[in-house]
Order: sequence, then C-alpha cells, then structure tokens
Amino acid sequence: MTDVSLVNRLATTDANFNKRLDHLLAWDSVSNHEVQHAVEAIIADVRQQGDQALLTLTRKFDRVDATSFAELILPKSRLKAAYEGLPEAQRQALEKAASRIKTYHEHQKQSSWEYTEADGTVLGQQITPLDRAGIYVPGGKAAYPSSVLMNAIPAKVAGVKEVIMVVPTPGGELNELVLAAAWQAGVDQVFTIGGAQAVAALAYGTESVPHVDKIVGPGNIFVATAKRAVFGQVGIDMIAGPSEILVVCDGQTDPDWVAMDLFSQAEHDEDAQAILVSWNADFMDQVEASMAKLLPTLEREAIARTSLANRGALIHVQDQAEAVKMINRIAPEHLELSVEDPQAWLSQVRHAGAIFMGRHTCEALGDYCAGPNHVLPTSGTARFSSPLGVQDFQKRSSLIFCSPEGASTLGQTASVLARGESLTAHARSAEYRIDPTAEVSK
Repeated sequence: MTDVSLVNRLATTDANFNKRLDHLLAWDSVSNHEVQHAVEAIIADVRQQGDQALLTLTRKFDRVDATSFAELILPKSRLKAAYEGLPEAQRQALEKAASRIKTYHEHQKQSSWEYTEADGTVLGQQITPLDRAGIYVPGGKAAYPSSVLMNAIPAKVAGVKEVIMVVPTPGGELNELVLAAAWQAGVDQVFTIGGAQAVAALAYGTESVPHVDKIVGPGNIFVATAKRAVFGQVGIDMIAGPSEILVVCDGQTDPDWVAMDLFSQAEHDEDAQAILVSWNADFMDQVEASMAKLLPTLEREAIARTSLANRGALIHVQDQAEAVKMINRIAPEHLELSVEDPQAWLSQVRHAGAIFMGRHTCEALGDYCAGPNHVLPTSGTARFSSPLGVQDFQKRSSLIFCSPEGASTLGQTASVLARGESLTAHARSAEYRIDPTAEVSK
C-alpha cells in the first residue's frame, strides 16, 4: 500500500460508502452567483454595443491590444497558411484524425422518409440541417485542435451551410494547430474572441459576428454559464462539467496501463475525475503503487495529483454485478471496460457517454482519432443525453398531407377530441373537412 492521500479508497461494504461517493461525484459547474451576475452584464453589453463591446472586453480579459474589431477577424488565408506551415507529422496526424471522424459521422446521417396510407394520406419526416452553427474553442496555451475537428466536422457532415468559430487568444497568442484544424474541418469564419462575450455574440449577433442557430464546444465556467443563459435564443450542445473516466478492471490488465489511463483524465484540470472499480483488492493495491511510481513522471503532475486527491477514487466492489451497478450509478463520460469479454457487459450498461472495450482500447484514442465524437455528457448526464453528433446539427420536420378521404376520416376523430377539450374552433376546423356523405367511423 502507498500513501493513502494519493487517491481516495472506498469499498461498497463501508458504512459511509454512499455518502462518500455522493460527495466525490457532486458537481455543478454554473452555481456561482457572482459569475452569473458578471455573465448577465457581459451579455447585456454585447447586445447593446455589439462589436465595440467585444473589442473592449477582449482588451480587458484577453489582454489583446486591438484598436478595431477587424483585427479580431482571421481570414481563411490565415487558416490555410497555418495548415500548410505545420510539420509534416502533425499535418498527417490531423488529416488522418479528420478523415476517421468524418467517416464515423457519415454513418450517423439521417434521411427524410414518408409513407402513404390506403386513403392517400401521406405522413413523413423531413430532415434539414441548421443554417449556421457556432463552435467555441478554448485558446491560448490550453488549445485543443481535436475539439475543432470534433465540433466542426459533424456540422459539415450534417450539411450546415456556415460554421463560425470563436477562439480567444490571451495575450495575442495564436495556436497554429488550432487554426490548421479549422482549415482542415472547413470552418467558414473565425473570430479571435472568447468568454461569455463570444457566446453572446454568437447568440445575438453583432455588426460583424453573425448570429447562429446553435452553439457547441467546451469552455470555462463563464462560457458554461453564458451558454445556459442564451439557451432558448439559440440551441446549445450541453453544459459540460470536468472531464471524467471510470475504469472497470478484472485485475488482469497491466496496472501501469490502468494508472496511466486514470492520469489521462486527471491531468486535464484539478476538478477532473478518475475512478477505478474492481472486485480484486490486490490489483487495486498494484494500481495505486503504479500511480505512486508514475505520477512524478507527468509534466502535469501537480494538476493530476490535486485531481486524484480531491475527486479520484479506487472503489472495491464485491463482484461483477456490483461493478455494473456502479457504472450505471455514476453514468460516466468515459467508461473503460478493461476486462476479458467486454462485449458481454454491453447489454447491462445503461448509462455511459462512450464505452471503450478491452484492455488495449484506452480512452485517449477516442479523444483524438478513433472516430466517435469526444464531446460527451459529463457529471452523470449520460443518464439522459448522448455524445455530440450529426443529429445535433439537423432538425426534423413532420410531414402531413391529407387526401379528401383522409381529412374526412381524421376530422371525425379530431372533432370528438377537440370538443372534449372545449376547443370548439379546433373541432369546427376539422368538421369543415368531413364529407357529409361519408360513413361515420366507428
């Protein structure tokens, strides 16, 4: 056993297990009232002053010494230059990842459909893409070109006409790989703005920034709070919490592998969550020993160490059945089934954002290049929501065409139900279409 302060150790047989687990899982990324008030003021400023507010706020928060809003617009030629200037290995990796992401999401495309009933009535569904989508991309040193691909490519596959990207550049720092990813993904316009002000601009539009139909992409607490505030004016993907991973292992995987898989989330930030569940107590000791050995080798050791101490856990369960219960209770963003026969578990897993199956399938592969989207539900929201995908950038319209005979038949049913609700205009509207010579339906 290593120093117990490295990571929390829990067992389902502990008297206070449920209370401790609930405490570790608790998270609300937008509960700060001061942040909410600040965001409300920023949104109001952007709505009232447009580009000028964005310019002022960008100077203030991002320390960008711009004298006109035009300086905050990146032409597509700048994106192309970033792409062409990448080292060959980076450009090839970006191309391969983009290709795999596009191929996967092509399989998600839905098609319009309809069917005709015996009396000639036609019913169906029409699928249409959003006109314009906005993607928020973190900027500066904490830059994620993978997020550009994961957000923009599904939109393009869905048929979105225009994809607008906002990315902050703290201190004027541009990340070439992010710009190259925007070129690779087919982003149409890029504005170097961030924070709540960028969300407000996308939601309501300014003189230069076009308003969008939906905003997607990760951000800090100000971005998350702003997305919640503008929901209804525009659609949003989700309110994302810190990254999280749940590894379930039967004790037969290399403990160093498992330790590093846990670190792959813990290094994101101090609030990230990494949890191991196993019914093999000796193996959990081995994993903790591996964590103690490998943690000092990480470049982001301090961040990972804080994450593990505050929100990480090694949970001992009694058996496989209890491990399944733990999966569905936690509803993790990332679930690694590091077991002999992961396929046999799938029918029992009800809540998980993405499921990584087998000992060789580490979560990091999904983050970058496997193909499925890495924008996933966090903080237990996998109970009711799904990964970002093509369907998030499409709308479904119901199609109804009634033949005279169909309108007469349906009108009889609608009339009875409408009068039962005391909505007589509804009833009379339907009754106008009833053929008086038709036999009353039973």
